[in-house]
Amino acid sequence: MEKTSYYLGIDLDNDNAVISYFQLNMKEPETVSTVAGSEVYQIPLILAKKHGIGQWFIGEEAKRLALLQGEEAVSGLLQAALAGKEFFIEGETYKAQELLALYIKKLVYLAGKLGNPVIPDFLVITLEQLSREVTELFLQVAERIGIPEGRLTLIDRRESFYYFAFSQQKELWLHDVCLFDNRGDEVWCRRLERDQRTMPQLVTISEEQRNIDRANKDASFLKIVSEVTGGHIVSAVYLTGDGFDGEWMKESLSFLCKGRRVFMGKNLYSKGACYAAARKCMTEENSWQFVYMGDNEMKVNVSLKVQSQGKTEFFTLISAGDNWYETVGECEVLLDGSNEIDFWLQLPNSKEAKIEKLTLADLPERPPRTTRLRIKAQPVSDMEVKIRIKDLGFGEIFKSSDKTWEYMMSLENVQ
Repeated sequence: MEKTSYYLGIDLDNDNAVISYFQLNMKEPETVSTVAGSEVYQIPLILAKKHGIGQWFIGEEAKRLALLQGEEAVSGLLQAALAGKEFFIEGETYKAQELLALYIKKLVYLAGKLGNPVIPDFLVITLEQLSREVTELFLQVAERIGIPEGRLTLIDRRESFYYFAFSQQKELWLHDVCLFDNRGDEVWCRRLERDQRTMPQLVTISEEQRNIDRANKDASFLKIVSEVTGGHIVSAVYLTGDGFDGEWMKESLSFLCKGRRVFMGKNLYSKGACYAAARKCMTEENSWQFVYMGDNEMKVNVSLKVQSQGKTEFFTLISAGDNWYETVGECEVLLDGSNEIDFWLQLPNSKEAKIEKLTLADLPERPPRTTRLRIKAQPVSDMEVKIRIKDLGFGEIFKSSDKTWEYMMSLENVQ
């Protein structure tokens, strides 16, 4: 029987996790609930160890165990792991990073207990904010729990919303799509827009943070949604977050439902992460027609113009839309007699390119096509790329000079 790819998506913050799983033979991702038959999806980011044995529990089970043992469960693991903290439990010291890895491993096994494979083909974790420190932390976590290299990626919740929205039926994203994320008194208002004049279509998200008046929540939220949607044609609205619990939305919900489809749930981000995992595993032939341009995505394509098998073509080192924390481009080329290399910088919605010419000072003189170079492009931000070029020589004929050249390439003025 043919193996079906298995994808996991985890929505994680310092308090809770939500985990969903997806296979391509499924209509949509399913979300794991620790309460059978319910839609209680949030699993508290808490660990507790049973006294006397090496058995650990997570979530509500950990809360109950800690209460029974008269102690506090281990909480706040995400921030503790980023800060490099340690916990002293039953006479032993545990690094927060290894406890976070244990929690994630148990989450993955929860999905595996539902008849899924133990290890996913691809795992996407979505968080509110990304940083290089967060990325490095989770790469180490992945190694600890047996996720093979290249099978984990991180996205923020905005990008997860993007993947979720465009994985729905077309009438739900025919026009703009809005997301309202209500946690406490804060509401994050996000509106997803796409530029239909480009191919692939460029997708951006505008966002603002607003506050709800607790004394008059419905009227306060009505004012927010009317202002956010005003002047825009919105096909669908998604509501997520604990703040929407209860039945306080009356006039605001009535307003939202006029000419729009409205959905509410707490597993949008984990489902979006599943769709992201599936999309990232698809071949170019099956890729979709959108490119997301968020805070963490490269804004410019960086390419080399090369000759390959007698044909002139462009080799892309960095693609617009790739996450700058993770992407890196590398290739080897033969110089055709010049000591200069042209880098072509192009916005994805432009037909024009800016050429950045780099000169390799003190490059040994050799005949054409007898200098092999390794070129590596690694972003240091979404608008800046570090270029490293190394002289590899040409086999036994011309030994490498071991020279390297480094440039910091700004993408700010590309139009």
